[in-house]
Amino acid sequence: MIDPFLSSILPRFFTHIIFFNYHVLSLAMVSVDSQKRQKIFNELLRFQQRDFCFSSGHILGSMCTVPHPIAREAYIQFLETNLGDPELCPGTKKIESRFVAFISKLLYAPKNSIGQIVSGGTEGNITAMWIAKQLSGKKEILLPQSAHFSFQKITSLMDLKLIELPLTKEYVIDVTQLKKNITKKTAAIIGLAGSTELGAIDPIPQLSDICSDEQIFLHIDAAFGGFVIPFLKKLQYNVPDFDFRLKGVSTISVDSHKMGYSVIPLGTLMIRNKNWLESISVESPYISCEKQAGILGTRSGAPVAAAYAVARYLGNEGYKNMVKSCMEVTKYTQKNITELGLDLVMEPAMNVLGVKLCKPGLIVKKLSDKGWRVNKVKRLSCIRLVMMPQITKEIIDEFIPVLKKTCKEVGEL
Repeated sequence: MIDPFLSSILPRFFTHIIFFNYHVLSLAMVSVDSQKRQKIFNELLRFQQRDFCFSSGHILGSMCTVPHPIAREAYIQFLETNLGDPELCPGTKKIESRFVAFISKLLYAPKNSIGQIVSGGTEGNITAMWIAKQLSGKKEILLPQSAHFSFQKITSLMDLKLIELPLTKEYVIDVTQLKKNITKKTAAIIGLAGSTELGAIDPIPQLSDICSDEQIFLHIDAAFGGFVIPFLKKLQYNVPDFDFRLKGVSTISVDSHKMGYSVIPLGTLMIRNKNWLESISVESPYISCEKQAGILGTRSGAPVAAAYAVARYLGNEGYKNMVKSCMEVTKYTQKNITELGLDLVMEPAMNVLGVKLCKPGLIVKKLSDKGWRVNKVKRLSCIRLVMMPQITKEIIDEFIPVLKKTCKEVGEL
């Protein structure tokens, strides 16, 4: 027979033993989980350390940038949002509407226009050509030789034919040749407001007049220049109009993860007539909206919130000052490069420089080995330098001696 005293304390004793063992086991599990987590992040760090980073200032050939700090914060805050199912995220949808309104105002879009958020310039170009094909039923696209490579993808995706047109000595589309190539099969014409190669701006007012007269869809690829040209104008630079004030412009694509100073990926396609979006809309019975347009279904609200936060924080005056700074660094870099005895492909139209070289590929490789990333443009036998917001005169002072030494090593100087 068990002693009554033992009978009273044994349940509590065993309860404490079980609780103690559970606590020890929990601590052990936490320790194992922490070790596992640390192991994973150590692995990630090892891979990350192999990357070049924008914040170092040693990436001089990319049109992307270090995101503004406020963009990082906003991005993290909206990680779980999905704009593909908008009634689940009505607040984030409102942010999207306000951001589109900002872009609309920047580009002087008319009242009946609409903005489609896209992942970037490639998706913007694809979507614009999708609309052009649906509206016209035609299959030929006229575009400059300098057009972005995304148009090569478009031919395969949509069974369209590209007709590449030569460039003038200013590296913009040859309008005379354009006129000669317009036919009844022409679905759209492409103009560049800041070419990827050199930042050159096509004579878009002339393209607008032609497209208005011929009733042809005109798409402006302003993925880079969309956040530059409006502020160059405010700074009294002599640059052509490219926006919806030109009556022949149908669509414009502009990227926030480039000179919009925001996180990857985010672009906006502005469309002159909101009814045109209906031509690429499909029924979407499984989600909260009856129809959905565009390529993507699920769309994160995080980059939208980030881009809106930067736009709100900087405003037009902030962007103007940023562009002013980038242009000052561009001129400083141009001066230093020419003093080395190297030539530029063209006088920079914006914060992009093309440096003529006989062996651009070799220069790119050697600079990479020395910790600097630039891009080669094989077709023009040059390297491309892009003076993004994180590039300072001090960084250029570090880069120029390395470029000089590298050019001497391969016989460019």
